[in-house]
Amino acid sequence: MVVQVKTNLPQYSKAMDGNQNKVETNILLLGAENVGKSALTVRFLTKRFIGEYGDIESIYSHIDKIDGREISFNIWDSLYPQSCESSESVSEEQLRWADGIVLVYSICDRASFEVVQQQVALIQKLSSSTSSPVPKVVVGNKRDLQHRRAVSSEEGRLLAQSAGCGFFEVSAAEAYHGVLPVFHGLHELIKGTKGVKKGTAGIMGIMRTVSAVFSKKRE
Repeated sequence: MVVQVKTNLPQYSKAMDGNQNKVETNILLLGAENVGKSALTVRFLTKRFIGEYGDIESIYSHIDKIDGREISFNIWDSLYPQSCESSESVSEEQLRWADGIVLVYSICDRASFEVVQQQVALIQKLSSSTSSPVPKVVVGNKRDLQHRRAVSSEEGRLLAQSAGCGFFEVSAAEAYHGVLPVFHGLHELIKGTKGVKKGTAGIMGIMRTVSAVFSKKRE
């Protein structure tokens, strides 16, 4: 398994030096393969759409402005293990690292919707001992492919409602402004619950967490 780190470190470091109180928020992307997690993330980061990605687990750092304040997003674009049991698709280490979670399925693929259902249930199980559950949003991607729809908007909305999540249906292929509310909306949910992390440890923290997760999978 390959981990690819994508981060604009010079801009990141310079901005942090100028503002030690910069808000930092850690976002974990979950979901099956080929649902557009990477396309969704890259659209948010660069405003561009890239449709094809390899079998790579990627880590991104991105500075954005919300209400005039700079927010440093650390985004872990996770890789769904092939032929895995649902109990192995989310780890406690990932949940401890994450301030918020984006669960993505394709509206054209019912199996990917079932993966998100399983992951929502697993997150609830793993988070049952914590007093403040991690804020989540459920995202149905590929809205531009209505002629291939296999999951209705109502099903996605009901899943999100039952889990206390936000819900979006988007098309990463169509427009940047359709994707933006996913990440900005999740940031608002994070602010409204337990706040966001501050400091400069986001990228190093995610690398330590990735190493711990991969080591556990190899055992």
